[in-house]
Amino acid sequence: MIKIDNNNPKAIYEQIYDEIVRLIMSKVFKPNDKLPSVRELASMTKINPNTIQKAYKYLEDDNYIYSIKGVGNFVKDAEELRNLHMRNLKEELYKIIKSLKELGLTKDELIKIVNEFIEPGIEGGESNVGSK
Repeated sequence: MIKIDNNNPKAIYEQIYDEIVRLIMSKVFKPNDKLPSVRELASMTKINPNTIQKAYKYLEDDNYIYSIKGVGNFVKDAEELRNLHMRNLKEELYKIIKSLKELGLTKDELIKIVNEFIEPGIEGGESNVGSK
């Protein structure tokens, strides 16, 4: 269910955060589903409960989950989450585009890069991504 990569430079709590967001966005966890308790998830993943609690805190801060004291943590409404996730992805994309523009790429070059992802096979498509 939740995959942790010890070779990943991201902190463990960030990996847990990312994995839970992935499970929510892929509809493995549905709105109002109860997440495993901190202790359950710590036991399943062999990770310190404080690390799990930190991931859950950030998930709640970012409105992916809500907490009911004494009951547990639950997934928020799907449409609200989708909008939040899209907003976060757009912010990331904006930062990447800004960095590429600062490197001197033109609008046409940026569009060409985007088209390579949208239509694999054009100018080498996805097969060239990360191969340099």
